[in-house]
Amino acid sequence: MSTRIGIIGYGNLGRGVECAIRQNEDMELAAVFTRRNPSTVSVLTDTAAVCNVADVEAWKDKIDVMILCGGSATDLPEQTPEFVKHFNVIDSFDTHARIPEHFDNVDAAAKANSHVAIISVGWDPGLFSLNRLYGNAILPEGSDYTFWGKGVSQGHSDAIRRIEGVKNAKQYTIPVESALETVRSGSSPEFTTREKHTRECFVVLEEGADAAKVEEEIKTMPNYFADYDTTVHFISEEELMADHSGIPHGGFVLRSGVTGWEKENKHLIEYRLKLDSNPEFTSSVLIAYARAAHRLAKEGQSGCKTVFDIAPAYLSSKSGEELRASML
Repeated sequence: MSTRIGIIGYGNLGRGVECAIRQNEDMELAAVFTRRNPSTVSVLTDTAAVCNVADVEAWKDKIDVMILCGGSATDLPEQTPEFVKHFNVIDSFDTHARIPEHFDNVDAAAKANSHVAIISVGWDPGLFSLNRLYGNAILPEGSDYTFWGKGVSQGHSDAIRRIEGVKNAKQYTIPVESALETVRSGSSPEFTTREKHTRECFVVLEEGADAAKVEEEIKTMPNYFADYDTTVHFISEEELMADHSGIPHGGFVLRSGVTGWEKENKHLIEYRLKLDSNPEFTSSVLIAYARAAHRLAKEGQSGCKTVFDIAPAYLSSKSGEELRASML
């Protein structure tokens, strides 16, 4: 029997979830819920309903797992604790510092209503988090390194677009290759923020805007660019659309550690992602964890979980027998 999926929000992430469902035979898209007028939203799945989010409670017995595709800044802190009252839910909440608070809020609502929630699902937090945990557990004496990119940072790109005089912009986060190679050599260096990543910006100006002023405002922006070596390129709208329309991303998680009585042997664990589409890959992770949430709910479990709490076999459509025969 298929897992019936609902999607809250039909932006880049919601559309990615719809595509991921098509690649999983044990999943079906039941409905998409939007804050827009449903008649203006066209989805790719012929059999899926499109509804206003205000009508979501009418679907509480028709959806097995609701995937929340809103933003972490304002949407998910409110939506996840609210929707878990009526559904098993998955979200991709990625404000790392606020995950403990978000977990507590969602856990209380999930347990009170006997539903399962899995939060902060994606690749970071998510798959990268798992690799950091594995590395720490296996090499307790060592150091962690996470590098992001080369890829488009949607939050940083949005921050540039909010600057007066900017018509459009894309920002790329780029690992410093020499820092990456230093870790790969087996040493355990300490890096400053500036030593690990650079930032490259492609900016389309409004007519008459002061390029020097915009560049200065970008490079001195606290929390975004001030702590990084940042390069700003001014280009045309046509160039931006032709050369920077995608949303690629990726990165590396490394654990450098030692073993032996005298700590004489060095080891390096490295996990890499190289993604053509950040939201589509994230969507594929969400779908795997939706499968897990449905299985946990059928077992009678409830409460909030993270990727740390989910056994790998729960992510796969294969049976335990198939996994042991083909992958172990």
